[in-house]
Amino acid sequence: MDLFGGDELRPPLAERMRPATLDEFVGQRALLAEGKPLREAIEKGAPGSMIFWGPPGTGKTTLARLIARHAKHEFVGFSGVSDGVPRIREIMAQAEERRRAGRGTILFVDEIHRLNKAQQDAFLPHVERGTVTLIGATTENPSFEVNGALLSRTRVFVLEALSPDDLETLLERALADAERGLGDLELTAEPEALSRLAREADGDARRALTALEAAASHVGAKGVLTPQAIEDALQRRFAHYDKAGEEHYNQISAYHKALRGSDPQGALYWLARMLDAGEDPLYVARRTIRFASEDVGLADPLALGIAIAARDAYQMLGSPEGELALAEAAVYLATCPKSNRVYEAWGAALEAAKATPAAPVPLHVRNAPTGLMKELGYGKGYRYAHSEPEAYAPQDYLPDELRERTFYAPSEFGAESAIGERMKRWEELKRAARKENP
Repeated sequence: MDLFGGDELRPPLAERMRPATLDEFVGQRALLAEGKPLREAIEKGAPGSMIFWGPPGTGKTTLARLIARHAKHEFVGFSGVSDGVPRIREIMAQAEERRRAGRGTILFVDEIHRLNKAQQDAFLPHVERGTVTLIGATTENPSFEVNGALLSRTRVFVLEALSPDDLETLLERALADAERGLGDLELTAEPEALSRLAREADGDARRALTALEAAASHVGAKGVLTPQAIEDALQRRFAHYDKAGEEHYNQISAYHKALRGSDPQGALYWLARMLDAGEDPLYVARRTIRFASEDVGLADPLALGIAIAARDAYQMLGSPEGELALAEAAVYLATCPKSNRVYEAWGAALEAAKATPAAPVPLHVRNAPTGLMKELGYGKGYRYAHSEPEAYAPQDYLPDELRERTFYAPSEFGAESAIGERMKRWEELKRAARKENP
């Protein structure tokens, strides 16, 4: 006899508790509320091909099964991990026979993002002919992972992680259901136990139900589910993060924008999230150095040095000690004045350089290492700044056609305010010199 009173092994709790009707489905109200396009398509039994994009355990497979049931179509599964083109041919041959007999096929492609372009292309003619209705499921952004031809023939629905309230509803249902769930065990759950599990399951119904089943196995029939039992069942929570996937870019973007937005709390949080999930700290350090140049610039000339020092400190200390240096740099950069004027100036200078690739260097700022070059006027009229009053020589350094161009205009923030004052004074001296020597 197993724990659940049967002679045969039962499917996992998450599989047994899979909703059999739309009314049992919990979550995704933005897609399944009355009047929403997806719900109407399901209820009418004419769904059309689609892709479900969302985190694990949010109901993608369940929705595909419900669609097949409402449409009275055959549900056929296909794994993007283990199946290939020969399996596609086999499925399509069977689907064609069904179609001739007057019955449709829902082809559910799990982890469609793992298929290569040739495999995805193999679905196209069958989707166009209506041999199958394709429903793909992916945890990755389909804009990047699904080829354009297939994407143009499907509708994309975005599924969100389940809320703690939704998960708690599922957990209570599983504890009460004697037929499919754990009701025959007569378990008692302390109030904090289920709410803790609902919070720590990270919006993943499968994870929540799997942990509940493990906790039930631990405490036994008529046992009490405590927060400690839940913690033991959960073990370590692993963040949803893929260093090559969209979440990688989402989180580094959030970190960068928190720094730019002068929010040290957000910067520290996203830094911690990335490092805790296994991101390369030196990648984060490189992005931090870039931020110091792009978004702080000369508003705080120390920023770049601090960012570089944080990288060097991490290289010397490693994890976890070196992570503190990255945190220090993040707080410093988030709280210092911001300016992107150097970033904008560099972009404008590059644009001007490409537009005027043949503009000659003014003679007075050319070097004259030979007699001939001196005779040709190289260096003639050059004024040595250190010999001038205020250590500034009011002369032009740009080619004639760019003489009036301004690439760098300092902001009013931080150290750039003082830089701006110096530049104003130098411009006054230059204008005065031009009046004397038009």
